[in-house]
Amino acid sequence: MFNKNSGLVRVWVSLILAGIYTLEQVPKLSNLKEVVTEVINDMQ
Repeated sequence: MFNKNSGLVRVWVSLILAGIYTLEQVPKLSNLKEVVTEVINDMQ
């Protein structure tokens, strides 16, 4: 299970913010996509 402080979550958030990937491209790995979406939404 991933949380907001997980390394993989931080990597995906930075890649999305840099415009390299979109939220739709986050792999369905456990709860990774949900946590990344939550972090991105909290930033807005």
